[in-house]
Amino acid sequence: MKEKTLTTTMVYPGRIINVRKDEIELPDGMPADREVVEHSGGVCILPLTDDNMIVMVKQFRYPFKDILLEIPAGKRQYGEEPLECGKRELLEETGYTAGKFDYLGELYPTPAYCTEIIHMYLARELIAGESCLDEDEFLDVVKLPFNKAVDMIRENQIPDAKTQLAVLKTKFFLE
Repeated sequence: MKEKTLTTTMVYPGRIINVRKDEIELPDGMPADREVVEHSGGVCILPLTDDNMIVMVKQFRYPFKDILLEIPAGKRQYGEEPLECGKRELLEETGYTAGKFDYLGELYPTPAYCTEIIHMYLARELIAGESCLDEDEFLDVVKLPFNKAVDMIRENQIPDAKTQLAVLKTKFFLE
């Protein structure tokens, strides 16, 4: 079932992603090409208040030309520990810090062509503070009852994969 990489050519070295083209050998010996998006990965945090509210963000997502409701998340720097990235993103985007973090696992959002891995955490024992957004980041922080988020996922009102999975994994984790 494994494929063997024969050559790799960098097509586009970017700020957020790199794109490469690999020539490969299929398990049956036949040649093929693979286009791969390289990404350093990310972290998402589901911040849950003591009264069972999720701290979420609304932000415009350019590829979809729409405002999406999501849990806080961000891109890892190469070599950065996932939890440290998550703590940084939680503070930057929402102003919150947390006294307790539970690891919910990892998510491969698009394994057919992208190397991105998103680590998921549940954050509890929240302490409110001041957010410090990146200069190119514009978002609104909102709170949503946890059960309402589950219902919205069931009703296809939250299309973001990392948010869907983290909410549902948290539901199982807490039960």
